[in-house]
Amino acid sequence: MLADFSVVEGAYLSDILDQPRALEDTLTGLEVSKTLQQLAALLQQGRFKTVVLTGMGASFHALHPLNLELVNHGLTAIMIETSELVHYQNRLFDPKTLIVAVSQSGQSAEVVRLLDINRGKSSVIAITNTADSPLAAQSNAAIVTRAGTEFSVSCKTYVTALVALQWLGDLLCGRDLRQTREELRSSCPAVRDYLSRWKDHVLSLAQPLRNIRDFFLVGRGSSLAAVGTGALIIKESDHFHAEGMSSAAFRHGPFEMLSDETFVLVFAGDSKTGDLNRRLVEDIREQQGRAELVSQGEALVPYTLPVGPQVLHPILEILPVQMITLALAARVGREPGRFERASKVTTKE
Repeated sequence: MLADFSVVEGAYLSDILDQPRALEDTLTGLEVSKTLQQLAALLQQGRFKTVVLTGMGASFHALHPLNLELVNHGLTAIMIETSELVHYQNRLFDPKTLIVAVSQSGQSAEVVRLLDINRGKSSVIAITNTADSPLAAQSNAAIVTRAGTEFSVSCKTYVTALVALQWLGDLLCGRDLRQTREELRSSCPAVRDYLSRWKDHVLSLAQPLRNIRDFFLVGRGSSLAAVGTGALIIKESDHFHAEGMSSAAFRHGPFEMLSDETFVLVFAGDSKTGDLNRRLVEDIREQQGRAELVSQGEALVPYTLPVGPQVLHPILEILPVQMITLALAARVGREPGRFERASKVTTKE
């Protein structure tokens, strides 16, 4: 079946191509309010026992890099889906808990319940794309991204949340925010350059993705952000089942599913576990499975990331997955990202 590339040129693609602008606007708008300074100081003084990182969907997955940064800085950080936090772990709503809540709408059902349960017990830092949302209004401090209106599947709101979270993490850990801003700003031309060749990427991906039945995305460390979000947006965009998990977890069972109808997208990640991830690609191919590596210098063109500092990797790693969503849609002639049952804002638990 020939791929129909005209079908992908809709609102979802427009949002993907608008990501460089969204990143630039978000970076320009980042500022340290007095309340943010105070909360960072209290954390550094040990006044908060725990930092709870919470969100749903892509907003939750975007928290992986911040979680690692805080833990490596010697802080106690916990990632919890908001739905689990409000129903099963609400003892964490405590004056000694600092909550970082991420929600692009700031008004999803789980966030509204969080605000109702908390009622000032814990200090809350919000990351949201909606300045007049309940989350922004009722948090102690809000960092508002400037992704703009988004059609459906999270793309602009996801990468801008990653920028805001990296900036927040460096603030909470007492790092030089001028250097942070400079490093993050380099994401704009890197993303723009990659996306300038979007059609070539999609063309080169369409045929290799034929006859795929099982799609896995795997990685380690901060790459778990792209792993989780990538699986989610493939399901949302294309009605195609995909599963995200750690590279190690893939060997614990799913490795048995390998066949020529199985595709595994492996994120190389950083130097700490890069060799383990590369070895997984080799082992998958030896077992007749299909695998590709996402990395900065040794991958096929659509999977080759622009060169940039480590803090940019979570932003850059989602780009090949976005191209995959377009390629899968083109193969079946379906407009990617058009919701038929879901909605942009989830208002029911």
